[in-house]
Amino acid sequence: MQAYTGFAQVYDAFMDNIPYDEWATYLIGLLKENGVEDGLIADLGCGTGSITERLAKAGYDMIGIDNSEEMLAIAQEKKMDYFDEFEDAAEDDELAETDKRLGILYLLQDMRDFELYGTVSAVVSICDSMNYIMSEEDLLKVFKLANNYLESRGVFIFDLNTMYKYETILANNTIAENREDCSFIWDNYYYKDERVNEYSLSIYVRDEELEEELEEEGIFKRFDETHYQKAYSLDTIKRLLEEAGLEFVTAYDAFTKEPAKETSERIYIVAREQHQDNKFYTK
Repeated sequence: MQAYTGFAQVYDAFMDNIPYDEWATYLIGLLKENGVEDGLIADLGCGTGSITERLAKAGYDMIGIDNSEEMLAIAQEKKMDYFDEFEDAAEDDELAETDKRLGILYLLQDMRDFELYGTVSAVVSICDSMNYIMSEEDLLKVFKLANNYLESRGVFIFDLNTMYKYETILANNTIAENREDCSFIWDNYYYKDERVNEYSLSIYVRDEELEEELEEEGIFKRFDETHYQKAYSLDTIKRLLEEAGLEFVTAYDAFTKEPAKETSERIYIVAREQHQDNKFYTK
């Protein structure tokens, strides 16, 4: 499972077209519909914390888990920036109280063997993090861990890029973007037999320190990264959830309440913890 390195520096810049507010609103709606009004939530593959932070602002206590030290460093910086905003507005009691509710703990862990100190009300994983799990064996490990750390009847909600998206939209396409301070070239190669999409990334980031040192403009650092994502059929997901002891609840065409269909580009899965005889329950 790959961890973002150089791309972490510009991840948020290039993801500024993602409607994170809408994504978070949709996810919060799913959580509440499934009985999770508050409590502790684990966010697997949290990246720079864009979804984690929004759930925290909605009143949930959050644990953000990611295996990229660089991404988590940025998430922590964003958290500190948020706290600084409230220090500047310390006289506003309502804002100060909101500040107290923003509880986020970031953990540098691989989701295939993450560890928590206790159970959580829900486990979520958004932005196709599950597609980075490259084998059914490892995906089953993640599902079993989610089930293990969920409270009684807690919910597990995650999204997936679909086979349709890899085959018809991303396959063998190049995506590029050029900005003043950073740019990237993103080549996609889809291996149909393995159901694997290879992302070949070349990232260019402006080096202001070196520009100042050399008294020159237009100096960029280049980073090259390769990432892989795997497509899973809904039938496979259902089977693995069952093997993990989780109850499959539903699969939605992303950001709707319509059932997942063959042309869905992204789907959301909702699963629920079932009683386990060998599990200690605090409630």
